[in-house]
Amino acid sequence: MMCAMSDQQRPPQPQQPGQQPGQGWQPQQPQQYGGQQPGQYAGRRVQQTARYPQQGYPPQQAPQQQAPQQWGAPPAQPPSGHRPDSGRSSGRGKGLGAGLLAGALVLGLLGGVGGAAAWDNIKPGNEVDDIVSGGTVDTDEVDLSGVNPVDIVTVNQVSSEVLPTVVKIDARDGEGGGGSGSGIILTSDGEILTNDHVIASANTEGGSLTISFDDGTLAPATIIGTDPATDTALIKAEGMSDLPVIDVGSSDATEVGQAVVAVGSPYGLQSTVTAGIVSALRRPIVIPSVEDPDQNSVYGAIQTDAAINPGNSGGALVNMGGELIGINSSIELARSSEGSGDLGSIGIGYAIPVDDVKDIVEEMRNGETPTHARLGVATNDELTEEDVPSGALVSEVESGQAAEEAGIEEGDVITRLGDIPVISSNGLIAAVYAFRPGETADVVVDRDGEQQTLSVTFGSDAE
Repeated sequence: MMCAMSDQQRPPQPQQPGQQPGQGWQPQQPQQYGGQQPGQYAGRRVQQTARYPQQGYPPQQAPQQQAPQQWGAPPAQPPSGHRPDSGRSSGRGKGLGAGLLAGALVLGLLGGVGGAAAWDNIKPGNEVDDIVSGGTVDTDEVDLSGVNPVDIVTVNQVSSEVLPTVVKIDARDGEGGGGSGSGIILTSDGEILTNDHVIASANTEGGSLTISFDDGTLAPATIIGTDPATDTALIKAEGMSDLPVIDVGSSDATEVGQAVVAVGSPYGLQSTVTAGIVSALRRPIVIPSVEDPDQNSVYGAIQTDAAINPGNSGGALVNMGGELIGINSSIELARSSEGSGDLGSIGIGYAIPVDDVKDIVEEMRNGETPTHARLGVATNDELTEEDVPSGALVSEVESGQAAEEAGIEEGDVITRLGDIPVISSNGLIAAVYAFRPGETADVVVDRDGEQQTLSVTFGSDAE
């Protein structure tokens, strides 16, 4: 099994001729958590835990053109100004919530109702059939205080609101190569959030971006800013206004097991919706950047079993309130027994938590170089159960940096950062990137067999 990033623009690999990464925006210095390039500074090679499953267009081979929908502008004349009325709501999450609950089935409501009662029947004084006991239940006796209305909103209702806010992105380099991915509309005038690896080929001389909206409208786009370290990018569709925008929720409030919906353009199939649950939180993803293999993209991912495939990169992962909680970015891919060929999605996909990149998006919007938290240690994973507990073994503490000021010492094993468990060096890298420069967090270390809790105030990689 191996991991892959989930758009259609694979970084150069022997079996993928013609895939040419862009030069891209480069930070002032390598993004890091401990003063050196993660993995290299620890004296070992970074294990590639994920990659990009891309199906890019080879040079001089344009994607097959589909006939534009009758309400869309022809490709040769990208529209400007207002979008045509597609008949969809353009509000932020309108329709989700109480207004859509009438008639929706209550799924597994307190066990006694057994999912058989319609919401509009669960009213004081009514009796409803109890399919478990075969009798009836007086609704005065049913406790609804623990029921969150968004839990009984259907995927159909969520997708109808989110689909207009997710776009398909075609990125081309100056030689005709490139690929496609997805993006999320943040502002009514066309700001779109996506992955850095989605638009990397367009971030070259002669490169270009084309946005395909849910209603068939096409528009060119320009790059506002990129952050390879978190695999995010902000672009702007030209000449647009009154676009529907996504509601931005909280990834920090996300829980394992809750229902989620993924929206994007897998294999170029625009406006595709899949559903699943949150399988895990804070999975450490550390992948060599498309733009610079010596630099890593790092994030503590939301893991989901909602089907994510090549082309979904940059698309939205939303909760059942239609709120953005993650940016779909990478997936695990099965391979044949001979070790060659991608066998597609196996139900393990990863999304960048939206709370981790809100400040970075704002920095890109303001034309600033994105910044990241810095701890100032080097670690390695040369640990055994007989020697030390699971964690990140500190092999060096950088002078004058946050770790030294917090009292972290060489030989300490970091096992927790804030409320994030740390079980490896990659786990520590991803955990640090969940914080912002200047924030303070508790760090738990094992020192000579004894657990200690220290307080660290993170530095910045801009220093």
